[in-house]
Amino acid sequence: MAFLWEKIIRPVMFGVDAEAAHELGMKALRSGLAAPYRSDAGSFGIGPIRRFGLEFPNPIGIAAGFDKNAVAVNQLGSLGFGFVEIGTVTHQPQSGNPKPRIFRLPDDQALINRLGFNNQGAEAVAARLAKLDRNCITGINIGKNKDVPNEEATANYLASFNLLAGYADYVAINISSPNTPNLRELQRSENLDELLGALSNAANGRVPLLVKIAPDLSEGEIEAAVDICLKYRIDGIIATNTTISRDGLRSANVESIGAGGLSGQPLRKKAKFVIETIYRCSKGTLPIIGVGGILTGDDAFEKIAAGASLVQAYTGFIYGGPTFARDVNIRLAEILKERGFSSVDEAVGSGVSTD
Repeated sequence: MAFLWEKIIRPVMFGVDAEAAHELGMKALRSGLAAPYRSDAGSFGIGPIRRFGLEFPNPIGIAAGFDKNAVAVNQLGSLGFGFVEIGTVTHQPQSGNPKPRIFRLPDDQALINRLGFNNQGAEAVAARLAKLDRNCITGINIGKNKDVPNEEATANYLASFNLLAGYADYVAINISSPNTPNLRELQRSENLDELLGALSNAANGRVPLLVKIAPDLSEGEIEAAVDICLKYRIDGIIATNTTISRDGLRSANVESIGAGGLSGQPLRKKAKFVIETIYRCSKGTLPIIGVGGILTGDDAFEKIAAGASLVQAYTGFIYGGPTFARDVNIRLAEILKERGFSSVDEAVGSGVSTD
């Protein structure tokens, strides 16, 4: 299966515009063409992970951005992902930024995207989920509409939350995409305090709330975000979104691509630093979903040792293909055994000192 993907399918897909290839892949998932890659292993010998009141069959999730409109949730779950995060969903539908807006950097095992929260809107996504008998834990990632000023952001998020929360196992608050103007300003302490206070009050314990932050925050900004999350008893942090940095890239065409968020292998160290900082600052009490540069089981273990309880991938799935979740889980299980850990829980934060 891996040979077929690497030698035949991926070269064909990578010969097509990146967004067109993504749409083809989604059609293949929905039509059942990915059925030969179906994985029924579930825990892959790793065992369940319990976080924020939920039981995850394995720690490898698909990050928001892949299935924006909840059209292939069960199909992704069937490929071996322990959970699926849909979105980013905004209250009103929006078309996103002009195309082209996704770019591959194969020399760096990376992507740059400036999609801009293109999605069908909270009402349409809620209607679709209402009809779906889900086979996996499903998070819903919500964001702000582009034409809504930050002064009205809280009301915009609340409108999406109220439509979608009843269909979510958890809700992720996206305040860190670089592709919506001024969105990242919501990570400032005063803005974040207002937003999380309102959403926490609306959730009232009915559904876990997580916050997705950027990899480009300073250590002090990360610590301030953690303090606010602890203040409002937010259930976890997703670390991290894409980066605006272009440091160390080998690909020749980067300058011509322009703006957008960078994901994949170049994000690995930045994301690890943010995870470690959150883990230390919260003394391990705030669950973390680690994202950024996870292409292998070794990458996943690195995030877990840095303090993540769960991990997510997007770019790794693009490069690794339909067996990605299975391959990462199998390798992660091997690493845990090799290092003498009987569970993921034992390994969480094992590479970090909180003293």
